[in-house]
Amino acid sequence: MDEHSPEVITAIHAVLKASELCQKIRKDLIGEESILKSDRSPVTIADYGSQAIVCKLIREKFPEDTIVAEEDAKELRKPVRSNILEKVTRYVRAFIPTASSRDVCSWIDFSSDSITDRFWTIDPIDGTKGFLRADQYAVALALVEKGAVKLGILACPNLNADIHQPPGEKGCLFVALKGSGSVQMDLEGRRKRTLFVSKVKNPSEATMTESVEPDHADHLFHQRLAEKLNISKPSLRMDSQAKYGVVARGEASLYLRVPAPSEPGYKEKIWDHAAGSIIAEEAGGKVTDILGRPLDFSCGIKLIKNHGILVSNGVLHEVVLEALKI
Repeated sequence: MDEHSPEVITAIHAVLKASELCQKIRKDLIGEESILKSDRSPVTIADYGSQAIVCKLIREKFPEDTIVAEEDAKELRKPVRSNILEKVTRYVRAFIPTASSRDVCSWIDFSSDSITDRFWTIDPIDGTKGFLRADQYAVALALVEKGAVKLGILACPNLNADIHQPPGEKGCLFVALKGSGSVQMDLEGRRKRTLFVSKVKNPSEATMTESVEPDHADHLFHQRLAEKLNISKPSLRMDSQAKYGVVARGEASLYLRVPAPSEPGYKEKIWDHAAGSIIAEEAGGKVTDILGRPLDFSCGIKLIKNHGILVSNGVLHEVVLEALKI
């Protein structure tokens, strides 16, 4: 594959369309209408609409490929949810005019619970709580072949093009292709620039990024580790895989995700890390679990062979792993 391959062109097109839908819903203030799933996490009209668009466009171009996505249409099909399904369909029609409610549910349900040698994994809105707060979220799509991520794409509508210039332009598209580096563009696919991780060698000079939600990671443990490494800069807390993006472009040197004490055996979902991991790696970073093991995307929808997440600029990786042992 290269940047002109059908996989790359189709994936970028699908993610940008889904991102546009999410932005439209957020602008119309519909994003607050959500359903609580069995794990108490919210799913919104935008989650459903985004997944419908991405699944439809990927399946249309690659009918033999497996798709593994976060959502399903089980709740949407219930009569009590008919008003929500109607709204999802209306938004999807802005991008696919012929879409019916039946089509939308069918496209969402293209998702499989099992993986194959080649599959796409989708998080239609990574960071739904961030989306609901009008903060950071991402549309995430990755292509995995024989357990290895080959292509990763993140659209981050609320992320500044340069985090150090908050009043500046918002909206970033990250694309990484195995062996070809990572790039950032705007949400129209323009202003391309190649990304490189930071060159920080001393942990005391590092900036760490972590999740906003305390149930996603052990913030107290992160703080103790930062003190041990003499990291004095405050952690950059943000929702979604946008954290991988800020590591890839050198604004943070570390991203740590140690499971929260309430769920010590928690296993990460593949769609929460596949796209981001290749974006950080192709920019020169390193991605493992907190035991130093590479992320294994070959075992199903969860990273069952891994524990936690550590992303670094590469230079700091072994130092942090050593500190994590104690």
